[in-house]
Amino acid sequence: MNKNLTELVFLLDRSGSMTGLEADIIGGFNSFIQRQCSLGKTNLTTILFDSKYEILHNGVDAGTVTLTEKDFFTRSTTALLDAIGRAILDVNFRLSQLDKENYPGKVIFIITTNDQENYSTEYTYEKIKHLIDRQKELYNWKFIFTGTNMDLIKESQKLGIHPSMSFIFQASSKGIKQMYQKIDHIVSELRLDQFRSDKDDLSMHNL
Repeated sequence: MNKNLTELVFLLDRSGSMTGLEADIIGGFNSFIQRQCSLGKTNLTTILFDSKYEILHNGVDAGTVTLTEKDFFTRSTTALLDAIGRAILDVNFRLSQLDKENYPGKVIFIITTNDQENYSTEYTYEKIKHLIDRQKELYNWKFIFTGTNMDLIKESQKLGIHPSMSFIFQASSKGIKQMYQKIDHIVSELRLDQFRSDKDDLSMHNL
């Protein structure tokens, strides 16, 4: 295991509910990745989802990545559970093929959505919670969940993600900026082993 390497898995909602926020999402994403690269070696997996699932970057050097409007555009519905389930299995399989020197010391899985689940056919909340619990227990993966238009505490509990790693953002330019700032803060503390789940109830912070 390479303790100097972190892999970020970023699950980006591009369903129709994100329409009008594309430029803010792209700009915030690129700024976030740039800041994370300054903390040390960072690999990135970016997965876009709506009713379909697309792996845009697959464990690549994050310093080589720039998200553009050609990559991120909105459409269709929100198959959130299917995207989470497929992403966990895809990333876990790829990492299982790596030798110890290239296996990341930390895996941080970030889920962003602007709507509640409304289109999944393969996975249920129960199955997703089982997958997330397994990855946390066996491999110490960290999961961050951020969304809007939902009961955040209820939703994060159904997914098996601790409330301290979940927060609501407002679907606006300001809200997107604050969302990325909060994600950056949590991820940075996780990478530096300074995050404590009991020090701040992020679920109470509506951005």
